[in-house]
Amino acid sequence: GGEGSEGLASSESGGSGFSLAASALPERRRPGGSGGRPRYEVVRELGAEEVRWFYREDRKTWKPFIGYDSLRIELAYRALGSGGGPGEPRAGEATVEPVCVRSGLYEVDVANAECYPVYWNQTEKIPVMRGQWFIDGTWQPLEEEESNLIEQEHLNCFKGQQLQESFDMEVSKPVDGKEAIHSLKLSRNHVDWHSVDEVYLYSDATTSKIARTVTQKLGFSKASSSGTRLHRGYVEEATLEDKPPQTSHIVFVVHGIGQKMDQGRIIKNTAMMRDTARKIEEKYFANLATHVEFLPVEWRSKLTLDGDTVDSITPDKVRGLRDMLNSSAMDIMYYTSPLYRDELVKGLQQELNRLYTLFCSRNPEFEEKGGKVSIVSHSLGCVITYDIMTGWNPVRLYEQLLQKEEEELEERWMSYEEQHLLEELYLTKQRLRELEERLHGLKASTIAKPPVLKFKVENFFCMGSPLAVFLALRGIRPGTSGSQDHILPRTICNRLLNIFHPTDPVAYRLEPLILKHYSNISPVQIHWYNTANPLPYEHMKPSFLNPTKEATSVPESESVSTVPSPTTSPVMVRRHYGESITNIGKASILGAASIGKGLGGMLFSRFGRSSTSTPQTMETGKDGAEGDDKKTTTVGTPPLSHSSSGFLEPTVELEHRIDFELREGLVESRYWSAVTSHTAYWSSLDIALFLLTFMYKHDQEDSDKSNLDAI
Repeated sequence: GGEGSEGLASSESGGSGFSLAASALPERRRPGGSGGRPRYEVVRELGAEEVRWFYREDRKTWKPFIGYDSLRIELAYRALGSGGGPGEPRAGEATVEPVCVRSGLYEVDVANAECYPVYWNQTEKIPVMRGQWFIDGTWQPLEEEESNLIEQEHLNCFKGQQLQESFDMEVSKPVDGKEAIHSLKLSRNHVDWHSVDEVYLYSDATTSKIARTVTQKLGFSKASSSGTRLHRGYVEEATLEDKPPQTSHIVFVVHGIGQKMDQGRIIKNTAMMRDTARKIEEKYFANLATHVEFLPVEWRSKLTLDGDTVDSITPDKVRGLRDMLNSSAMDIMYYTSPLYRDELVKGLQQELNRLYTLFCSRNPEFEEKGGKVSIVSHSLGCVITYDIMTGWNPVRLYEQLLQKEEEELEERWMSYEEQHLLEELYLTKQRLRELEERLHGLKASTIAKPPVLKFKVENFFCMGSPLAVFLALRGIRPGTSGSQDHILPRTICNRLLNIFHPTDPVAYRLEPLILKHYSNISPVQIHWYNTANPLPYEHMKPSFLNPTKEATSVPESESVSTVPSPTTSPVMVRRHYGESITNIGKASILGAASIGKGLGGMLFSRFGRSSTSTPQTMETGKDGAEGDDKKTTTVGTPPLSHSSSGFLEPTVELEHRIDFELREGLVESRYWSAVTSHTAYWSSLDIALFLLTFMYKHDQEDSDKSNLDAI
């Protein structure tokens, strides 16, 4: 019990060595005491509900399994022992199935006291431990070896003895001057029983002996001066009712570039997103009987690609930097390579389908009850996910280019011979297409081609996404309809949402690819998670990007005199985002928005807008802060319907907004955040609330409707 002893020695005065705050736990109820539990008047073996199982992920703190999980692990443990008594179960007498825990994401191997993930690979197993005796204040378990020895000794000496009548008396009565009625020596500690219910652990370290001698001479109680109070049985009884709700919505989390560098990163990032979402769920969605689960999709490590060819041609100078670039930027180069693109697409597609099939096999009711699937993709992962969903292929683009060349050829003057050859080529191609169609028809009749993905995508959330650049380079241009179908048909995916940090250097806007004038309309600002009564996103009115009070490089007269017609995009004084590669979306290569007033004054700051409040939040008008809100509204960002400054309302608006922007922190350095913002999405409470708002939307509407019906 060496490891446990060191932990205890550091926390003798109330458990300060442990990170689990005592205040976060309910008060201890004596087994058999208050709280509606059966009252045991005598000492007997611990019930399965009094034992608590723990797991440890960070090498420091043991975390308790919820009651439902703990009770099932304990029952499996007892089945494994086949009546082996309260100590260690006798090995080899029985085999038990692994116990599914933590909302079905992990399984516990009871025999080996290990926990491992079901849906992804993890090299390090997570240790689990059976808790019987616990430290006062922190309710951390004693190490199992010590715990078993203390429990055995306790039963040997006190089994069948009467417990004290009043638990309240036991807590308040001091143990000053009481001598131990029984002691047990452990390797580096000893345990004293001052009564059946008063058990203390003492460290036998030299410093502790000196401290004890001094405090005893001063008249302090031996027990309270240097001992750690122990409790038998956990603070809360484990019940099967203490279980998580059934998963009704799964979210596949897809990583982007650079995963080769740190293969476990997407698992850690997804865990961060899951933990953050749990906090938001508890705060805002606790009344809904549904549950969203996040699953990491690690598609990169299984791919061989070029083997080690790129590594072999990499010079040795600044090797570390080159390796980093090979592991990150190289993925983009692989994806644009006709040789490896298909391998990347297949890698992600197969992993998505594998995870979905595995999840459904373990949760048979998921599909029956209409479970939904969403995808959250990051960086290059957005582009690959999009291509899988839409079935886009560079060959199609090549065919379009050839067709365009043919049309251009037909337009210019040609000799008779050229015309004759062109006609022959045209007829031959037509014949070839007919043969291909017949062949495909035969194949289709014999083999029904399965869909690329085994599920319909409800929401596709892009985070820090370069998708807009890829689409623009493929020739997609703004249209005249405000429908998402222009870039992603609703039949494939119900809702597309593009989330970015204003200084993310990899992120680009999608809305201007659907309707051009949206390059002058600001992205929707994502609510801070602690905003009181936020305006629902669908009720937010579009607002123009350019604050008219800011200095710009365009003369004022020029901007006012040019009044656009209702059918054209409004001519505006633009905040200089910098020209993007394709001049579409107005998001510079330095980010989806400007990164401050440096850079020679060419990029204009958005600090004024983000540090006060935004036009979208001004529209609440519900609470007492309405007056203050009006004062802080930024000048020069009128709603779309405003006709001042020569701006007319465009005839077409988007059916649904697609671009959503995180609010900048008021303190962070823009230049630093340009470096860090691309990976800042995972632990953001604002993003967690945003994701859940859209995923719980229908459930909330149904819940509100049923409440109204009840009224």
